[in-house]
Amino acid sequence: MPATSRSTALRRALAAAAALPLLLGALASCGYGSQAVPETRAKAKGAKLSADAVRIGYFPNLTHATALVGDQEGIFQKELGGTQLRVSTFNAGPSEIEALNADSIDIGFIGPSPAINGFTKAKGNNLRIIGGAASGGVRLVVNPEKIKTLADVKGKKIATPQLGNTQDVAFLNWISEQGWKVDPQSGKGDVSVVRTDNKIAPDAYRSGSIDGAWVPEPTASKLVSEGAKVLLDESSLWPEKKFVITNIIVSQRFLAEHPDVVEAVLRGSVRTNAWINANPAKAKASANARLKALSGKPLPAEVIDRAWPSLVFTDDPLAATLRAQADHAVKAGLLDKPDLHGIYDLKPLNKVLRAEGRPEVADAGLGAE
Repeated sequence: MPATSRSTALRRALAAAAALPLLLGALASCGYGSQAVPETRAKAKGAKLSADAVRIGYFPNLTHATALVGDQEGIFQKELGGTQLRVSTFNAGPSEIEALNADSIDIGFIGPSPAINGFTKAKGNNLRIIGGAASGGVRLVVNPEKIKTLADVKGKKIATPQLGNTQDVAFLNWISEQGWKVDPQSGKGDVSVVRTDNKIAPDAYRSGSIDGAWVPEPTASKLVSEGAKVLLDESSLWPEKKFVITNIIVSQRFLAEHPDVVEAVLRGSVRTNAWINANPAKAKASANARLKALSGKPLPAEVIDRAWPSLVFTDDPLAATLRAQADHAVKAGLLDKPDLHGIYDLKPLNKVLRAEGRPEVADAGLGAE
């Protein structure tokens, strides 16, 4: 075999091998870049809590707008007082979980699949979900010249962000509910499931390599700007049209050693969500300003204006929907039946909610003892 062919084959083999452990590792959406080294925000002021600093990770993505806005507006730092906020951004769920496991971050905003995967791989010893941040923001968008009805999806090429990620699992589950068959690993069957990085999905759509995509925002709206049409909003498939897309996780060590800091971050998240919901236009501009600071450019107005209304910012982690998402992954053959008991600790969040005069939220029987 020529050297070039051997090199190509090796790269393909390595890529295939690398994909296997990531079955549920990808975050629900890809960001615009990553920064492993924490960036210190405005100088802390006031009384210091039990830690000198707290390191928070999130994605530069609209589904993480609670983190974007809370950071941009200084809400988290205000609640932390003299404890310094340090921020790292990530563009993949596995890298954020690895950072948490390596004690590089203390708290993270992350999607349900990597939270489930991280918890089960560590046998329940690394993280807890301590709050919710967002629901929704996922759509099936298609080429209207090729697909006019849901039935037309059969036989077409539809992209998802990554094998086994949150949207991939949701699409495979939807396919199964139509009575169609697809091999979950190869993506071949009655529908061709084409795993395509969100960053290149618009190019794939323009070239005709895909006929549509089941993707989060802002990728869905980027495809619409290329001529695609929204065929289905995933929220329509869930009770009360709500399902978790972004959670807040914490390392168990940090939670045990610095409960006051965790509470301050959660108070910042709750107050940020309240501000977002009371000031949607300002919040949208704030999120875009933070995206510009992180990536060098904001989202175009036509993209963010279309994407923003599909997102719901909520403190409730919607635990029952996380359990259902895990069940869908098991049904698709992408995950062994997981033991998720202990994945949640909502006591700090409920303490904050009570203080704010808000109702408590439930853990669907999956709370830590």
